[in-house]
Amino acid sequence: MSVPPRAVQLNEANAFLKEHPEVLYVDLLIADMNGVVRGKRIERTSLHKVYEKGINLPASLFALDINGSTVESTGLGLDIGDADRICYPIPGTLSNEPWQKRPTAQLLMTMHEIEGEPFFADPREVLRQVVSKFTDMGLTICAAFELEFYLIDQENVNGRPQPPRSPISGKRPQSTQVYLIDDLDEYADCLQDILEGAKEQGIPADAIVKESAPAQFEVNLHHVADPLKACDYAVLLKRLIKNIAYDHEMDTTFMAKPYPGQAGNGLHVHISVLDKDGNNIFTSEDPEQNAALRHAVGGVLETLPASMAFLCPNVNSYRRFGAQFYVPNAPSWGLDNRTVALRVPTGSPDAVRIEHRVAGADANPYLMMAAVLAGVHHGLTNQIEPGEPIEGNSYEQLEQSLPNNLRDALRELDDSEILNKYIDPKYIDIFVACKESELEEFEHSISDLEYNWYLHTV
Repeated sequence: MSVPPRAVQLNEANAFLKEHPEVLYVDLLIADMNGVVRGKRIERTSLHKVYEKGINLPASLFALDINGSTVESTGLGLDIGDADRICYPIPGTLSNEPWQKRPTAQLLMTMHEIEGEPFFADPREVLRQVVSKFTDMGLTICAAFELEFYLIDQENVNGRPQPPRSPISGKRPQSTQVYLIDDLDEYADCLQDILEGAKEQGIPADAIVKESAPAQFEVNLHHVADPLKACDYAVLLKRLIKNIAYDHEMDTTFMAKPYPGQAGNGLHVHISVLDKDGNNIFTSEDPEQNAALRHAVGGVLETLPASMAFLCPNVNSYRRFGAQFYVPNAPSWGLDNRTVALRVPTGSPDAVRIEHRVAGADANPYLMMAAVLAGVHHGLTNQIEPGEPIEGNSYEQLEQSLPNNLRDALRELDDSEILNKYIDPKYIDIFVACKESELEEFEHSISDLEYNWYLHTV
């Protein structure tokens, strides 16, 4: 991937600064392995320099655990002297931050080697490598995310979250009330500011729906014919939601399972494949008879166990799973069936697509997309058949077979011959090292439940 010509980049900067003379600062953003946004803040006068020369950040940015500490076993820290790489702007991502009191803009970046080549450990580059295989076939991926989150109170109870008080009624929501419009009204100012902020930032968020738990909502992003851009939007949308909620004296969480006994937060993605003329190759009056669709589904199902570490990358991720919460726990597919891992909506022949329903909102969108597209490509090129679609409740027909904990998921990823063909094995080693480090720390901690059970009883 070549860096866009300097003149093109400078034109973008000049046009933005001319249109927004009030902007004082620019946040330079880059998403790490966990999808956490990191970076630098600069004054507006330095923006041209960033477009001309980029900015330096250490390669160890992509070896950080969830707490922001470098995992030295990745080899990206002290082993290389914590050396810098260079980050360049991603064209089209310069926009205002509508929540800031001091006018501030933001710009998404991606990391390169000093010589200019993309840096292999940037999750965006991991995805780009997979996407390039479709480009070589004359195919384009069209994708759209659905992102779930909870609004929560800024004050926790004994370190645990609680729903925020409604700005209208002053009450905390307690019931599920899926799709209830009245619950949208309770938090209307915050939710409407999210949609308006997304529009201001060029993020194609076109709807918010009430989800399956108190103060849980879902934002739908419109489909775009660029999976990298779709992931950029998802990363920026999370940041927008968090900051808009702060403005309304609330907090948010994208944690996979913040409340026992309530639905978790998912990250669904809708995927179709376009040919060189822009036609959806999944288009069909009878999707079961579409060979391209079947093969794509077959490939994703075959690679699903090995993909779980990217789809569910944290210890908490695996607490989402359960039939009552519509989180599939076995490789399965079906037509317009929300109990399966891969749902094929059947509303319109030219809108036939795959809805991938397994990942949690805590997943890194770039890595999640890379894993899913690796499966699609594997299926298309090897003509993998998916078996018969599931009709009815898949939970009653299939036993759980996907990894149900992070350690098993990491083993599946590490041992996968297929994913190692699509994702640089060096990157898989780094990802596994980081997650094993987190897992080791988690397993050495002692929970309150252990003290309650064992301190005085054994």
